[in-house]
Amino acid sequence: MMSERTDAVLVLNAGSSSLKFSLYADARDDAHPRLRGQIEGLQGSPCFNVRDAQDRVVHEQKWRDAGALSHGDAIAYLLEFLSRELGATRLAAVGHRVVHGGREFTVPVKVDPGVLAALERLIPLAPLHQPHNIAPMRVIAAHSPSLPQVACFDTAFHRTQPPLAQAFALPPAITARGVQRYGFHGLSYEYIASALPAFDAAAARGRVVVAHLGNGASLCAMKGGRSIATTMGFTPLDGLVMGTRGGSLDPGVILYLIDELGMDARAIETLLYRESGLLGVSGISSDMRTLLASDLPQARAAIDLFVYRFRRELGSMVAAIDGLDALVFTGGIGEQAAAIRERVCHDAAWLGVKIDAKTNGTGGPRISVENAPVSVWVIPTDEERMIARHTRELLGLR
Repeated sequence: MMSERTDAVLVLNAGSSSLKFSLYADARDDAHPRLRGQIEGLQGSPCFNVRDAQDRVVHEQKWRDAGALSHGDAIAYLLEFLSRELGATRLAAVGHRVVHGGREFTVPVKVDPGVLAALERLIPLAPLHQPHNIAPMRVIAAHSPSLPQVACFDTAFHRTQPPLAQAFALPPAITARGVQRYGFHGLSYEYIASALPAFDAAAARGRVVVAHLGNGASLCAMKGGRSIATTMGFTPLDGLVMGTRGGSLDPGVILYLIDELGMDARAIETLLYRESGLLGVSGISSDMRTLLASDLPQARAAIDLFVYRFRRELGSMVAAIDGLDALVFTGGIGEQAAAIRERVCHDAAWLGVKIDAKTNGTGGPRISVENAPVSVWVIPTDEERMIARHTRELLGLR
């Protein structure tokens, strides 16, 4: 008896100079992607690498002396590669990570010309991300017009927040233009909210703060698996110290940079997005691993500021949900940096957080001591699986 065919779903995460992908060819929710990889260096010296479900390199390609590779060229190359690899398996849909859904998009949607036009209107809210998220949608629509596409939004999970949590104290003429707190990393938080019940069902129904710590970093306060507050706001610049972003900043600093240093909007944009955070403070690296391995005082200063700001923001998140039942670490730093987990948990002892040094050192998943009033977990996030899940559910795919 022949086995039932499973439709494959391609998940894309497009940036300014890279195109990351995961190919899911198994409808089981716990299945690893059959293939995953990226085309990076699109702005010069592009290269393509692919790994299989066992993390083995199965394909590599470099375009020597090719110059820039457009998103269109990258998508076309990827689709042709996948058509050879899939064989008899049908590529049934493409799911896209989209940074900004604005007020309009609160759930995943099937992409059509109207949706594309709406997403383009949101470009001013995320000018560094949105155009690159949209570009592959247009390329695929032209290359394979019958292939369904689904947009999944990093902001959507946070639309359950109370209106006060999303508001700025600005005149209505400004807020009516969409200037409000949106929050990001929503696909990561949504995945953790769906996974936590298997680890701690009681806590998942209660008050949880999830720390998504990586090159981008934020916290999300949840009640019953729903977002109540988050540290990022109108843009991904707010909140915690990050790899190259400084987090919360007095707006008066921007005025000072304009008036006293003569910086224009683009120079300030570069400073805030690419030259601040761990890199800006240390002058060494944006990578926490490099800083933890360094004996230089400026590396220690950057780490100390990261930990201090975590402590401040964690208190804010706990206040928003009236207490804490569980703390979850995820993201590259959250999952891998035991030293950072130890420090921020030590600072959170006043909340009832107490971790076990041995289980923290091995990465958990539970790193809190037995019978602690607050359970503490390390749970790897999986935004790509969340997108594949949404795509299958929306389109009714097997």
